[in-house]
Amino acid sequence: MDLLFAIFDFVLHFDHYLPGIIETYGFWTYLILFGIIFCETGLVVMPYLPGDSLLFVAGALAGAGFLQVEILLVSLIAAAVLGDSVNYWIGHTAGMKVLEKNYSLVRREHLETTEEYFTRYGGLTIVIARFVPFIRTFAPFLAGVGKMQYSLFLSYNVAGAVLWICAFTLAGYFFGSLPIVQENFSLIIYAIIGISMLIVGSIVLNVFRSMKARAGNDNS
Repeated sequence: MDLLFAIFDFVLHFDHYLPGIIETYGFWTYLILFGIIFCETGLVVMPYLPGDSLLFVAGALAGAGFLQVEILLVSLIAAAVLGDSVNYWIGHTAGMKVLEKNYSLVRREHLETTEEYFTRYGGLTIVIARFVPFIRTFAPFLAGVGKMQYSLFLSYNVAGAVLWICAFTLAGYFFGSLPIVQENFSLIIYAIIGISMLIVGSIVLNVFRSMKARAGNDNS
């Protein structure tokens, strides 16, 4: 429980933590950011790590001159691509064993939501899921469980990583220096997290509704 509170605090106040990390670790900050994005996308039990908010804050600090935006983009895109690939192969080789273990951090509703995404959007789920917290962690895992052809998965993986990383990082880079953004930075981070949670909540609700509707049709 303490770990979840620590992660929650880290996500909500990442704008306060990252400058200190940069000052302490310098160039190694890129590796730290690489590791966070890699774990969030690559380990099915790590969906709670910051994603969208981290990218926006990192981009804003790059715009302020604390980080090099070119290195940031390349390293984070690489982390996202490698993370999804590792997650895919975990699902491909040991996916059913992981599901059978029923880990408390692997929420059944998130898996069901992601399965619904695959049913509806097919391979594009890998791209779309990049912009949906939790779902982006489970999508490559379930693609591996479902034995999606890796070459096809990789093409969606790269496209989604480039779009996701560039969208949030460059948004922070170009708009993070605006006075109105700097004066309300914490509120913007809360808004990013809140909107992400609303998206997840609406998707989960729609999935439960569709499942209930299918169950009603099966019983009729």
